[in-house]
Amino acid sequence: MCAAIRHRRSLRVTLCLASLGAAVACAASQGAATTASPGAVATAAPSAKAVATPGTAVTPAGKPPTVGAPGIGDPDFPFDGNGGYDVRHYTLKLSYDPATRRLAGSAIVKAKAVQDLDAFNLDLRGLRVDRVTVDGTPAGFRREGDELVIQPAARIAKGARFTVQVDYGGEPQPIREDASLGVYGFIATTDGSFVTNEPNGAKTWFPSNDHPADKATFTFEITVPDGVTAIANGELVAERKAGDGKKTFVWRERHPMATYLATMMTGKFEVRTGTTGKGIPIYTAVDPAFRGSLGYLYEETKRLTDHWTTVFGPYPFSSTGGVIDNFTAGYALEVQTKPVYGGFVPRTGTIAHELAHQWFGNSVTIARWRDLWLNEGFATYAEWLWSEHRGEATTDQIFRQYYTQASDQIWRHPPAVARPNNLFHASVYKRGAMTLHVLRRTIGDEKFFRLIREWTGANRHGNVTTEQFIRLAEEISGKRLQELFDAWLYQPGRPAQVP
Repeated sequence: MCAAIRHRRSLRVTLCLASLGAAVACAASQGAATTASPGAVATAAPSAKAVATPGTAVTPAGKPPTVGAPGIGDPDFPFDGNGGYDVRHYTLKLSYDPATRRLAGSAIVKAKAVQDLDAFNLDLRGLRVDRVTVDGTPAGFRREGDELVIQPAARIAKGARFTVQVDYGGEPQPIREDASLGVYGFIATTDGSFVTNEPNGAKTWFPSNDHPADKATFTFEITVPDGVTAIANGELVAERKAGDGKKTFVWRERHPMATYLATMMTGKFEVRTGTTGKGIPIYTAVDPAFRGSLGYLYEETKRLTDHWTTVFGPYPFSSTGGVIDNFTAGYALEVQTKPVYGGFVPRTGTIAHELAHQWFGNSVTIARWRDLWLNEGFATYAEWLWSEHRGEATTDQIFRQYYTQASDQIWRHPPAVARPNNLFHASVYKRGAMTLHVLRRTIGDEKFFRLIREWTGANRHGNVTTEQFIRLAEEISGKRLQELFDAWLYQPGRPAQVP
């Protein structure tokens, strides 16, 4: 997300790291956190609520029911995501009518159980659920707030792969907060939809394990009226007539993706496609109100994608792009493969920021929200690097400006200490970037840029924590860096020593 537009948001998340298996086992092994010091990670998941009839699973004789936790175990936020399983793939068959604002959906979720399961949860906010099956057999279900509690007809054994299908519909409602923080999730527009999920808005339009620690691949089959274009993540693999004056767009993202990065942009768009100089397919689209900016968005996206491959390593996905819609969101979001710009023409620095996220946040994804600086600090520092590359302000100059002039908010709130009521605060962006600059000056350019490329390469399409980054930085530099990271990431106040 672009800090230059607006910081956001408050958040209610939980993350049961241990329940996600190997993808985040490294985080679970750190131990339980009770303070903000580096190296501590909470692993205790909230207790699951009792599951009642109708539809209670048949359990083996003499064995008590086992239930997947209603949260995924994030140490700072207790109610997002779910435990007990790991999603492998979502197939979302969606039909949307902008005139009525009604969504009809069938979500097919392929998952693997990481414990025995007599019941488990999916996140879903609002919307009517008509039918649920598990491996083709009708399952019991009920709603508990934003939780869809599912009881399969028989216990799912640990290690088993299973498929859940949820048929649902209704008028999606975005998540609204106070005026300074904005609205996100599925947002109806005059000609379609504007969909940006960070941090936990995927549940407004499809049932999911809505937390970045559980990444999966996606297929989108989106049916809209003729004349409306549907844009999602990955590559457009088919367009077909659907009858009754409708058309279906099929998109496929074959690389793992966090749910907050999924999108379903629909409306009238002008589209330009091609390839970058390095041969990466590119898809750019703008609302007709911004038709004069289509060429600019295409060329800048092409140029910056190729440039970042020389700094951060190979591009992690199969295509790049960007979308400008006419919904005045006041922010940009690093939607996987196609950053979304809400109602404005982005400056080049904003495009640089969102495309840097394709490496930092989208491919290398945080396992818990307290490590958000690993996304936003890197993307902000990428803006500084682009400025330096262009012969404008140097990274040293930008750092010194912030160090001497930054507001007290940045020094009062360390970037790696989550703030439940303001997760996307300025320190995560600016002090996060400053931390990287201090690290660069401490270990030198050669080791710093080697560190960046090894970080993106070793953790490609995975989940990470700050502790992992610190260990890699110490390994590559041969220096003890705990004091540096503690001062810049975890302690309030402006660090007195800078290189």
